[in-house]
Amino acid sequence: MRLDAFLAAHIEHWSRSRLQRLVEDGDVLVNGKSAKPSYKLREGDEVDVDLVDEPVARFEPEDIPLDIVYEDDHLAVINKPAGMVVHPGAGVAGGTLANALAYHFGIGGNELNIEGAGEQSKIENLKAKIGLVHRLDKDTSGLILVAKDEKTHEKLAEQFRDRTVEKTYTALVHGSPRENKGTIERPIARDRWHRTKMTVAANGREALSIWRVRKRFEKFTLLEVGIKTGRTHQIRVHLASINHPVVGDVTYNEGRDNTIANVEIKKAVQKLDRFFLHAERLAFTHPETGERMSFASEIPNELKELLDLL
Repeated sequence: MRLDAFLAAHIEHWSRSRLQRLVEDGDVLVNGKSAKPSYKLREGDEVDVDLVDEPVARFEPEDIPLDIVYEDDHLAVINKPAGMVVHPGAGVAGGTLANALAYHFGIGGNELNIEGAGEQSKIENLKAKIGLVHRLDKDTSGLILVAKDEKTHEKLAEQFRDRTVEKTYTALVHGSPRENKGTIERPIARDRWHRTKMTVAANGREALSIWRVRKRFEKFTLLEVGIKTGRTHQIRVHLASINHPVVGDVTYNEGRDNTIANVEIKKAVQKLDRFFLHAERLAFTHPETGERMSFASEIPNELKELLDLL
């Protein structure tokens, strides 16, 4: 039996297409290794499944303030604060950007009951209804693009697939890169031993990040990072892989924050309660007008304060 068919037969409430994506994302291992959905299982094979991002069946609109950078009849650009989750799932039922957008767009609770999703998974249906085309990590602040109708959503998603959307981030990292710019082209997969983490792995999905130095400090460097792919935790994993992890990122910097010698700076980093990563610029082609649009977001005050201290 094919691996994706086997999973569909043994895991309830998950569509086959969603399970296929789990396989493609490296969240399903066969005998400890990644496999394709079409892999033919043999007697004795051991299948390890990580049901990440479990979809919710229903959620309610919530009156949560939004920092709207731009909005028209077709789309909106939102400046997301650090600490806000993009969509419900994995034990988070409310307080998300999706809840706030549902309220802002005037979508009622009945319209967001997505039980019984067919070939498309519940979470993908949820994202489409709310217009979420891409995502940011909870503790990443900055610009996120949202569609207001299905046609716009499809066209924007196509731009992301074609890599014509420009996404630029600001990151403060530990250490000082020898070069002033560089490219990181290393595949990313889910960490086999720590399933909430990602890692650079030969059997992962292709990932490309391009960085340049914006400013150097003693023991730290401010980088501008552009990504051509949108893998989970991509910038954080890539920068950690070249020994310049993001400041404040306790998941990937292996305790580097605790080794900061300057007591005042160390306290300031601990006080942040987030990592220093901000989605600063976003450029795309408007699906309706064909106009190339570009937006920028200043880094939040808490990040500015750390830079001033440095």
